[in-house]
Formats: sequence, structure tokens, C-alpha cells
Amino acid sequence: MDLIGTRVLIVDDDPSSRRLLEVRLRALGCETMTAADGQEGLAVVQREAPALMLLDLQMPRMGGLEVLRTLRRDGLDFPIIVITAHGSIEAAVEAMKEGAYDFLPKPFDAGHLGIVVRKALERRRLVESNRLLQDTLDSHTSEILGDSQAIRQAVGVARKAAAANSTVLLLGESGTGKEVFAHAVHRWSDRRERPLVVVNCVALSEHLLESELFGHEKGAFTGAHQAKKGKFELAHGGTVLLDEIGDMPPGLQAKLLRVLQDHNFERVGGTKPIRADIRVIAATNRDLDHAAKEGRFREDLFYRLNVVRITLPPLRDRKEDLPVLAQYLVAKFAAETKKPVRGLSAQAMARLQVHTWPGNVRELANVIERAVVLCAGDDIQVEDLAVPNLVNLSTAQPPTSAGNGDFHSQVRESKRQIIRAALDRSGGNQTKAAELLGLQRTYLVKLLRELDIRNMDFAGG
Repeated sequence: MDLIGTRVLIVDDDPSSRRLLEVRLRALGCETMTAADGQEGLAVVQREAPALMLLDLQMPRMGGLEVLRTLRRDGLDFPIIVITAHGSIEAAVEAMKEGAYDFLPKPFDAGHLGIVVRKALERRRLVESNRLLQDTLDSHTSEILGDSQAIRQAVGVARKAAAANSTVLLLGESGTGKEVFAHAVHRWSDRRERPLVVVNCVALSEHLLESELFGHEKGAFTGAHQAKKGKFELAHGGTVLLDEIGDMPPGLQAKLLRVLQDHNFERVGGTKPIRADIRVIAATNRDLDHAAKEGRFREDLFYRLNVVRITLPPLRDRKEDLPVLAQYLVAKFAAETKKPVRGLSAQAMARLQVHTWPGNVRELANVIERAVVLCAGDDIQVEDLAVPNLVNLSTAQPPTSAGNGDFHSQVRESKRQIIRAALDRSGGNQTKAAELLGLQRTYLVKLLRELDIRNMDFAGG
């Protein structure tokens, strides 16, 4: 394990012991801090947030056991190795009961010191990774579904991007699945064993977002009672998803540019450079090209982010993926609600097909979840759906091919009847019919041509 730059605090009242530990830890690449007693050690912890502590048990003013109890009471969780004199194993055992990771007997052996320090830091890394990975698993990370040409192209670019460490810029309307793609890129990459940390750049104020990304030192601002690691530091070795990057305040854009350029940053209120090995994925529903040209987004940052660009298609442009997406969502919500819903009727699917889905897959998920909750049988029916702006189908007849054709032919026939009903109600006015169906008129004309619907096909013709 690489120890270069690791911050280690030595708490020992013996000056010669402190100096010896400093020399040996620096030889391992660590940065060292020292304290001569327990009270001074606690003050350094609050100020510097070390990654590891070497703690003597026998000290004036405040002994090692009291320091351990204080740290645990305050919820400060990092590995502590206690220093014990020869023949005081009982004290070391008591310290480990209080939360110490291991003990180091005097006199120190350089090789043993390196082994114990590396093991303690590796344990801390694993604990942090497990916590962050659990956060990743707890988030909504479904598979990329669909076989349309647009989605296949996006997946192809994402797989190629995953093999490198280049920055990825995900563009697309809200609800198109940008976070799902970010999870996929991380999962396909060599960084998959490390966490994917998600930061929403629009959910926090500039002040809080800066602290969230870079961390802060004790006293950096009102309420900063102790030092805190930021997301960049926590994601070391993994991936950071900067969601809604187009809304990042200008002041933070310059700091982010530095991270992308040299992977170094300082905590808020700090002066020591911190290096983070991270891969950045940025996502936005804004037109960053236009924003950069107008000066609303830093042009140099845009170029740094726009290394591998993946534009996700809106759901209205990949309607052929609706059946597989809808079926996946039905199965998902049926399992969550413990209902025996298996799928959608042909008419229900046809109604989904004629909607324009301004909210994209996220809107589809909301519609399907509600339909599963309301569904009284095995299949979702038209009346279970709550799709806005769609024509009332009371004038439409059930498809004549029901039960006599395959699924796709029934969906096609249901589409025809839904559109006929809208044309009937609008007296043949295609613009009004499109409004009833929640469609663009150009898309309605396309459907009329595809479904071979002519004037003779509706009462208003």
C-alpha cells in the first residue's frame, strides 16, 4: 500500500520516542504530526484530521485510554495503534477493547512498524470503501435497457470510455438515464472495486458544495467544529459523478479545473495540497456548448470535461425501447409492492406509445409504478394509466385482432384506434388531434403514414 502523503499523528510524552517514530514514518513516505500528551493530541485531531494515530498509553494530564474513550464518544473513527512498554500487554488488550486497532511494543522494530501501519490504513480504506460502495448500491442503479440504434450507439461509446481514465460528459434531457450510464461506465472500468461518489451540483449552496467537494479544516467557517474529508478525497481510486454540472457556481468551476488538470486541491481553510486519484464523470441537461460561448460556463473547463461526450436520446426518439423498459418497470414495482402484476395489455402499451414522454424514463417509471399499485388483475389496463393529455378512449373499440394476432400487431391496431378516436373528436383537424394526444403534429403525421391511416379511417373525415 502506498503511504506517500498519509498524515500520521504521534502522541507520546517521550521526545526521543517521538523523534524516532517521525524518522521511521517519514522514511515510509508519511507526513507526521506530534503531540506531547493526550489533551494536545485531541486538539491536533480536531485541527488536522489525521488518517492514523500512534498513541502512548502512559502520559501525564491525559493518558491513552482516556484519549481513546474521548475519540469514540465524539464519533471520530480512524485507526489508532497504541504504544506499549515491554511487559504491559494487559494495558494493550484494554486499549483494544476501547477501540484501538493494534499495539506496538517498545523498542520499535522498523519492519514491524511498517507492517502494522500499512495493515491499519488498509483496514481504514476498506471500511470507507464499503461505506461508499453501500451508498452506491443503495442508489437506483438499474441496467441500461433497450435495443434502439440510438441507445446502442451510446452504450458503445460508454464501453470504450470505461476502458480509459478520460473525463466523460453525459448530456441529455432530465430523466434520460444519465446517472444510470455513469454507474455503467464505472462498473465497466478498472475502478469498479472502488466507490462511485455522486455529488449534485445544484442541490447545495456554493459554500456547502465547496465543502462537500473539497472538505474543510477545523474552524474554516462557522460550524466547522472539526476537519472533514470531501468527496474528492473519499473517492480516491474511484469515480466522482458531478451531476447537474451546468449549474456549478463560477467560483467553483476554477477549482474544479485545477482538480482535472493536476488532481491536487486543498480543503476549505487549508493550505496543504491533497492528491486524489479520481475519474470524473459530469452530467447535465443544459447546453454547455452554448453556455460556454456566452460566458456562463468556463470555456477551459468545458474543454476539460468534453473529452468523451455521450448524448443520451430522449424517450420519444427511442419508442421501440418502450416495451422492454415498461416490462422491466412492471416487474420491479410488482416485486416491491408484492402484487402479481405480469405486464401490460396491448391497449395499455399502445397508449404509452403515443405519448411524447417529456419526463423521459423517469416519467415512465412514475406512470408504471402508479399503474402497478392500481392494477386489480394480472395485466395493467388503460384505465390504470395516468398519462396526461391523452385522448379519452371511450369512443375507441377494442382491437378486433385481440387474441388473434401477435403482441406487436395488437399494439399497432390499438395505436390506430387511439389516433382515430382523437381525429374523430377533433373533426379531422390534425393539429387539434395532436394536442389531444400530447404529440407534436409532425410526429402525428409520421404515425398516420406508418399506420396507413387516411381520411376514410375516421368519422370526422
